[in-house]
Amino acid sequence: MKKPVFTGSSVALITPMTEKGVNYEELGRLIDFHLANGTDSITICGTTGESSTLSDEEHYGCIQYCVERVNGRIPVIAGAGSNDTMYALNLCLHACDVGADALLLVTPYYNKTSQTGLIKQFTYIADRVSSPIILYNVPSRTGMGFTAETYKELSKHPMINGIKEASGNFSLIAETRWLCGDDLNIWSGNDDQIVPILSLGGKGVISVLANVMPKETHDIVSLYLDGKVKESSDIQIKLYELINALFVEVNPMPVKTAARLMGFNVGDVRLPLCDISEKSLKILKKAMIGAGLKITAAE
Repeated sequence: MKKPVFTGSSVALITPMTEKGVNYEELGRLIDFHLANGTDSITICGTTGESSTLSDEEHYGCIQYCVERVNGRIPVIAGAGSNDTMYALNLCLHACDVGADALLLVTPYYNKTSQTGLIKQFTYIADRVSSPIILYNVPSRTGMGFTAETYKELSKHPMINGIKEASGNFSLIAETRWLCGDDLNIWSGNDDQIVPILSLGGKGVISVLANVMPKETHDIVSLYLDGKVKESSDIQIKLYELINALFVEVNPMPVKTAARLMGFNVGDVRLPLCDISEKSLKILKKAMIGAGLKITAAE
């Protein structure tokens, strides 16, 4: 049995930016907001953090800043994946050196690989790092995904702790639980599927929603794990409209807009991402108000 890196809600944290670079002052404010509002872990430099357009210096800086600001109060998971194995390893080694509690590694995108290639890549990295690895399965972005048999093989490695599952394939998740049992922890990578994945033995979620509703996202998991399934499900359903609105256009475009509407000085997304349309903005605002969020800034 592998102890999970965290149980509950890990926010897939947005990266606040200015025209000159990362806004570290506002990053600190965001981290403090999550520490005060029940977030169980912070995932820094993931997809929602626009990792693909961060320079190496920014990527390293964000991870180190987050580790130092959190100061051991909750686990910090560092996004460190790449379709270049050696580049991913270098990101991982830096994250380990500065004290990240775990590493989030996405499947290779664009060049992709075979299932054998996946096993070779992640075993190669796992053999060389000192922090546990969470694999990230998101075929809608990468063009490829894991099979349950590949999960089974990778679960044998002591440094591979679990998976962030964003495939939406519940048959895959069920088969993985059957094959791997407690040798591979599972976290939801989709906010609209937290409760269903918990019902299959999941340990929580790595969440976009938590950027704007950290306590509620934490509560969905904690209530479920406390046996209060109806109360957990009620929150999941109540937030359905907002969850959908946060994906009305490509993530993290809507959630960064939502954070600005809440008064966080997170700046714009970087190209090739761009502002959401006026139609999408209306959908987002309506959903935020419906969920009880206060809009304090103009957009």
